[in-house]
Amino acid sequence: MDPIAPADAKALDTALTAPAPGDLGSPTLRSRLGPLGLVLSGGVSVQFGAAVAVWLMPRAGALGVVSLRLAVAAVVLLVVCRPRVRGLSRADWNTVLVFGVAMGGMNGLFYQAVDRIPLGAAVTLEVLGPLALSVIASRRLVNVLWAALALCGVALLSGGGFGGLDLVGVAFALAAGGMWAAYIIFSARTGARFPRADGLALAMAVGALLMLPLGIADAGSRLLVPSTLGLGAAVALLSSVLPYTLELLALRRLPASTFAVLMSLEPAIAATAGFLVLHQALSAVDALAIALVIVASMGAVRTQVSGK
Repeated sequence: MDPIAPADAKALDTALTAPAPGDLGSPTLRSRLGPLGLVLSGGVSVQFGAAVAVWLMPRAGALGVVSLRLAVAAVVLLVVCRPRVRGLSRADWNTVLVFGVAMGGMNGLFYQAVDRIPLGAAVTLEVLGPLALSVIASRRLVNVLWAALALCGVALLSGGGFGGLDLVGVAFALAAGGMWAAYIIFSARTGARFPRADGLALAMAVGALLMLPLGIADAGSRLLVPSTLGLGAAVALLSSVLPYTLELLALRRLPASTFAVLMSLEPAIAATAGFLVLHQALSAVDALAIALVIVASMGAVRTQVSGK
């Protein structure tokens, strides 16, 4: 992804830190901490949804899971939001289209990765995209330091290297990380341009239309099995509808650099979901890695709240 120019980064941070419609006065401590809860809730939801998707993949394949997830999520959001499509400018449509492509690409690439390498390793590699974004978008040295600490935790969680992993899976995970960084940027821009979650609903439909032909080609009639549809609906709600809505709301108040560092919590949440849902044990090294990314994320949030 092309680096963000200083003027673009300044405009993006200005748009994201502006009060959302209906907010009164300057941001308070409570309003600054609110986005943290949104991001954490979204992270928990998406990673537990990914654990459910692991159960579903043998039935429908990686692309089948992605297409089912995005299609169900798009239907839910379109019905709930009923977004207005008349009167949108070309810039509005361009933002939605790129956001949808980023969303579909991020999901498709990630599930291709977890089809080849373990979930924890895939999330660890994928989170490098948001970490890189945090360094590019940040205008404070301290945020770079928090990102570096989080990166150390991510590297430790990887076990010191990925030499034993399928290289194609590694490539898919890294590409998913790049799409994740684009998702963060265009989620912020979509939230600034559209009321409520209207832009998210339209972008989700774009992503679903992009991935559905691939999913049908991969899974065929298996997508119509009732149990598969039920699990797909659960994955859609846990991994798409709820977390993307929460993240879009959070990005209206958090700078891109802080949000990106918070994404370093994803490997820790994924490890917890793997332990609770898939019964994957955590080693002492894994626990230390989780502690590092949590400390880095807390430091990034404290810097944002205190204005230091």
